Amino acid sequence: MKRAPERTRKLHSGHFAFMRAVAQGLDARSAWDRYLRLEGEHVDTRKVNSTIAWIRSEFAAAARREAKPGTARLVLIDASLLPETVKLPTLEEFARERGLEDFSEAEQAEAYEETYGGKSRRTSRRAQLVNRQLDALRWLEHLVAQDPKPGDAVGVWLTPALADRIERAGMPTLFALVERINGVGRRWWTGIPGIGELKAARIVEWLEIHEAAIGMTIGEHARKPRMQLQPAELGAVVPQSTALVPFEKFLVPAELDGSAGRYRADPALCMLEAANDYEAIVEWLSSKRSAEGDKQSSTQRAYRKEAERLLLWSILERQKPLSSLSVADVTAFKAFLEAPPRSWCGHRYHQRWSPLWRPLEGALKPSAVRQALIILRGLFTFLRDQNYMVGNPFAGVTLPAETSRKLGSQRALSFEQWDIISSQLGQDPDNIAARRRDRAIRWLYATGLRLAEMVDARCSDLRQHEFRDAEGVERVGWLLGVVGKGSKFREVPVPPELIDELGDEFARMGRSMNVKAEENADVAILARFSKGGAAVPPATWSDSGLYKAIHGFMQRLALQLDESDAKRIRMASTHWLRHTHASHALKGREGQTPVPLLVVQNNLGHSSIATTSGYLNTEETERLKAMSAFWGKNAPTT
Repeated sequence: MKRAPERTRKLHSGHFAFMRAVAQGLDARSAWDRYLRLEGEHVDTRKVNSTIAWIRSEFAAAARREAKPGTARLVLIDASLLPETVKLPTLEEFARERGLEDFSEAEQAEAYEETYGGKSRRTSRRAQLVNRQLDALRWLEHLVAQDPKPGDAVGVWLTPALADRIERAGMPTLFALVERINGVGRRWWTGIPGIGELKAARIVEWLEIHEAAIGMTIGEHARKPRMQLQPAELGAVVPQSTALVPFEKFLVPAELDGSAGRYRADPALCMLEAANDYEAIVEWLSSKRSAEGDKQSSTQRAYRKEAERLLLWSILERQKPLSSLSVADVTAFKAFLEAPPRSWCGHRYHQRWSPLWRPLEGALKPSAVRQALIILRGLFTFLRDQNYMVGNPFAGVTLPAETSRKLGSQRALSFEQWDIISSQLGQDPDNIAARRRDRAIRWLYATGLRLAEMVDARCSDLRQHEFRDAEGVERVGWLLGVVGKGSKFREVPVPPELIDELGDEFARMGRSMNVKAEENADVAILARFSKGGAAVPPATWSDSGLYKAIHGFMQRLALQLDESDAKRIRMASTHWLRHTHASHALKGREGQTPVPLLVVQNNLGHSSIATTSGYLNTEETERLKAMSAFWGKNAPTT
């Protein structure tokens, strides 16, 4: 069984510097802020006093271990309780005591100086004690003061309360803590209960003071707000290397680059401008480019993910060029996807610039393994057809059985659960980020858009349309044009209330509240507005930023709910809102007419109506209730 890291707290040079200041009577608050800010606020007198008592007890214990009981007693004394000066008699009292009343004042003063002059210049009892304590502290510091090391448990250096919270968040050591900070950035502390911005800043400050000893540096990117970082700054965080890094950062060793791969076709007949496997993958990905030009489509990202995993595995695990993989290798890769090593797995929130990025989250489900093998089979078919390779090893591997994907109740919220979420929108403190997140939740539920489709939506994609409602009244509605999977265009209805809300947000930001105004044409519907008004072009909200914001909202909301609802809402993601849209639209609330199947199919962008109809038949509770009534009246007899 693996032992947990030692958590007995250690003394560092800051503890000794602080206690020297205390012993000398210097301003304790200034010394605390300079050396022990990590312990808490200096205004918390109980905390300061308990910390001083703990340090003194540690000093005394160290002295006793060295068989120095006198030193142990010495460091436990509070010198401030002793009088600061030695009380001397006045000149008149001195003359009277010595019988010098008849002498001149000058003669009395001379005698006084002869008697007390040396003593008056000698240090007081308190000062003598302080000097002895300072000598003891110098000796103890040389003996017991330690520098933090990357493998140390956080509990060795942080207060127990801080250490417990950080350990529960998956950072047991200083190494893991610095990795988290560099991997997430300035707001690394979000999502860790009990760690706010102030405590986080103190932890980073302490790590920066000791970064030479720890041997790890807090990156510049982790000191700035994300919005102030340029893409080049993030791109420089992880250098190119032959390691678990994204495709664009991966350096393929020359001996494994596939320029002489075992299954390479005659280069003279190859139709690709690719001298090695990496360049061949790049050409394959380029062939999947969407009609939008340089912008990477969701299809390209999905294909890159699978090619990336295979390339990394082939070089790092199999020690083979991609163009030397055999059917046996592909079989091994399939098993790898089903049970990857822990070192290959990381949280999906870690973006590609982050040192914490990993190619997998964990073992893939059979459906995901099947999809990966299909995509990679397509890659090798492309390479074979372009005469880059002589065959396709993925064609020789049996795909996992295709299983029907459950929709509806499996990944959708009930009407009641959606009402809980809806009621909480707008309840957080009013700020730009909270309003943007709330708008995103409303738009995703109302339209059923995919995450990438929602992020890409612009005001120019909106158009008004006149129509007659069910009562024959002329009305003006809104449609949002979307380019979805397979570059297929569709238009999705949008509630007028969401358009009005968007216009109000534009007005808040100093823009025209008319969403169709020329100045708003290129503005993303979920734009990251700043307070600079129309003069500052709003940035686009990233897929991962939107996902994390909604995920965090759901997690916090779940903490307030009963377990049954909390479990479902805790699991809810942006894609759950899409499923919830479909499920609710097709069923309709009580007294509400269900939305026709073909309309929901269009909203979701499904190619087949059979896919959309899956939402109609997956509510187990409803099916069992209906059949129970049938069975009750038509129970089979024996």
